[in-house]
Amino acid sequence: MSNRLPPAWAKHLKIQASAKAAPPKAALTKAKTQAGPSRAQADDMLLRHALEFQKADQLPEAEELCLKVLARTPNHPLAFYILGTLGLGFDNEKALRYFARAVAEEPRNPYYHLSLGETYLKLSEFTPAIRHFQQALALKPDLVEALCALGDAYKAFDKGEMALPLFEKALKIDRDHPAARLGLPRALASLGRMDEAAAHFKEAIDRRIALPAAYNALVHTRKFTEEPPELAAILTELRDLDHGSEGAAELYSAAGKVFNDLRRYKEAMDHFKKGNQARDQKFDLGSYRRWVDAMIETFTPELVASLAAYGNPSEVPVFVVGMPRSGTTLTEQICASHPDVHGAGELSKLRRIANAIGLKGSSETDLGKSIATITPELAKTLAAEHLAYLRERAPDAFRIVDKMPHNFELIGLIGILFPNARIIHCRRDAIDNCISCFVLQFSGAHSYTGDLQTLGLYYREYDRLMRHWSKVLPDRIFENRYETLIEDQEEQSRRLIDYLGLPWDDACLRYFERDGSVNTFSRWQVRQPIYKSSVKRWKNYESEIQSLIGALGDLAEV
Repeated sequence: MSNRLPPAWAKHLKIQASAKAAPPKAALTKAKTQAGPSRAQADDMLLRHALEFQKADQLPEAEELCLKVLARTPNHPLAFYILGTLGLGFDNEKALRYFARAVAEEPRNPYYHLSLGETYLKLSEFTPAIRHFQQALALKPDLVEALCALGDAYKAFDKGEMALPLFEKALKIDRDHPAARLGLPRALASLGRMDEAAAHFKEAIDRRIALPAAYNALVHTRKFTEEPPELAAILTELRDLDHGSEGAAELYSAAGKVFNDLRRYKEAMDHFKKGNQARDQKFDLGSYRRWVDAMIETFTPELVASLAAYGNPSEVPVFVVGMPRSGTTLTEQICASHPDVHGAGELSKLRRIANAIGLKGSSETDLGKSIATITPELAKTLAAEHLAYLRERAPDAFRIVDKMPHNFELIGLIGILFPNARIIHCRRDAIDNCISCFVLQFSGAHSYTGDLQTLGLYYREYDRLMRHWSKVLPDRIFENRYETLIEDQEEQSRRLIDYLGLPWDDACLRYFERDGSVNTFSRWQVRQPIYKSSVKRWKNYESEIQSLIGALGDLAEV
């Protein structure tokens, strides 16, 4: 069972499931037949049952009861709130709309502001997220979850220093709160303060708070040259079934990372595989292939060229794209070290636009209909809104970098909205790239990384789509080869800055000294000077990854 209510503050809702609440299977029948002495009491009963369904992950039944309440009592804030929780992770735009309606009906409820802010944060809408977290804290200054959420927002908004006092305050209120206990060292790590972060992660481990996550985060704060005591402790924890599948996945990942550092590669890969098996994520490769087919059929060079006439001519946007772990963070850091460039991190704004006009998950026919909705006026509006969104981060920057890797899927849309935008495609040795994805714990949005064969086949689809975009926008996409950058950092960095249309600055060679937050898995690596140990890393695992090599086929270049 999974509780879809935002963790830790669900208990603060005005309506709570009573200890003797009917079990979910019986609740709907009971709710339909049992009449309360008043409308308010009847609504309370229905919403109690909706919460039970929600906690049992029976979402359609929960939605039915909430809609029944709204039919009886329009604008019921808790009904809106529960409907919002049903969208989390599935349809965040839907969640956003319902949480906003809950806030509108009950503006002095800090928990409603908190959930609305959390959803904005998931969508990379940092300004409204921060505003609602601040409103929640104005209503309830000791709300630990809001302090931590505001800290997370500042960290993601490249204001990591502002996050630190918020987590420190949260710890003073509740020293054992997981979000506070892990939030502080994660903020420190994003700022490159790895030793301090490690000390806090160790304290969380000593207090047995969010143990698997704390161990996994701890081992990523440094590279091990000799076996640390943490390895034995992690292996011991793996025998504890109480950690659940997600906890086990974190611990397997942590052990694999340490074994890899120690060059005990067979043991490392064994643990990485077990970690992915524990997560048990499935990916529909056939559906994805059909979507790529539809994108290639729909976004022809002629279509993009015709619609680009209505886009925004600004040269400010820069999109760094490619497979995850292909060098996108390193590329952004080099570019953002230039005084005229701002690195905005991984933004989901373009994905929101694509979803709104129906580009994701559609068939060829549906894609054609979606493209037909892009009128000259809509193109201008979407581009202007996106540019304003970027400008919030750095009003005076000549270039603003969005390094969301998976924007490689949406290069056609970029070409329409911003015909003068720079697009930097990061490409890396296919096997190295896939291995680097496989050994890390990505979110469910990257479920293709959990199986070596699926990962190799997915990579082929990525490659096929990128080859198409190079035909749609010939000579527009700068291909930044990871191995070339590693081999000759200065020469390739100069090419990057020249592509951005900016004069060279030596600060770009000292990217690892750059201030600001780094919030990806590469946070440790990009604080170091260029190193070559990650090139042809896959050879350490060759006997363990034959299914990947076979799936990659001619792209493996063995």
